[in-house]
Amino acid sequence: MPSINIRGVEHYYEWIRQSKNSNSKPVMVFVHGWGGSCRYWRTIADALADEFDCLLYDLRGFGRSLLPTSFTNLSYELEEYAEDLAILLDSLGLNEVYIQAHSMGASVAALFLNRYKERVKQGILVCNGVFEYDEKAFKAFHKFGGYVVKLRYNWFLRIPLADRMFMARFLNLPIPAEERRAFLEDYLLADYEAALGTIYTSVSKKAVEIMPGEFAKLEVPTLMISGEKDIIIPAEMGRQAAALNEIIEYVEIPQTGHFPMLEDRESYLRAVKEFLRVSSVV
Repeated sequence: MPSINIRGVEHYYEWIRQSKNSNSKPVMVFVHGWGGSCRYWRTIADALADEFDCLLYDLRGFGRSLLPTSFTNLSYELEEYAEDLAILLDSLGLNEVYIQAHSMGASVAALFLNRYKERVKQGILVCNGVFEYDEKAFKAFHKFGGYVVKLRYNWFLRIPLADRMFMARFLNLPIPAEERRAFLEDYLLADYEAALGTIYTSVSKKAVEIMPGEFAKLEVPTLMISGEKDIIIPAEMGRQAAALNEIIEYVEIPQTGHFPMLEDRESYLRAVKEFLRVSSVV
């Protein structure tokens, strides 16, 4: 299992490319969201591997990037995850990349785009946007999130239709059973401290205050994609983020929820490829 030590944590990563010795293609880096792992990006990476060498990795504390038993060195602020990405690229000798990121990972990517704009050719931010702060609602969400993170048991995998029930809130269109099960497995695998910590940092007053500014100051050509029926991060939030900066192009994938890249791959890939083609010419 390939891994790179980043600030004391072994980070899992993998390449999807058509040639093992490919050095001529640009690199597309994929960043996953909360509770997941890089494996849900594989089908999209496969579809883009004719044009890109695709780098997938698991964020610190998620997937196969598990934390050491006594790990206490870093916070779970989104800026720290952006720095993790910078170190990963340095370790692999990658100077300029394209980035495609989802949900919480898209917040990490937006921070990275502004801090390392000279290293990113184009960015694609999926199912993200501008939130309004509601102290009561946020406190309730954090309390509920704490229970959700704490009450995770591997025997959930043995419950019939558990994967379908788990993913029901995230999807509007069906995805294959093996993909649903993979999401449930990743959720159960996530490190407790990382999962809880990122709930507090990604859904917070600080995030509400800083993310509009991050979207507004983007200088890297960026595509914002929302799922029309997303109830986790509604499309209106993506539209509001895109309206903050003329460099952001906005696309809404009809009838999809929080995972438009899996619910309607064809429409998603068409939007991505059109953006990459047009923006690279401008």
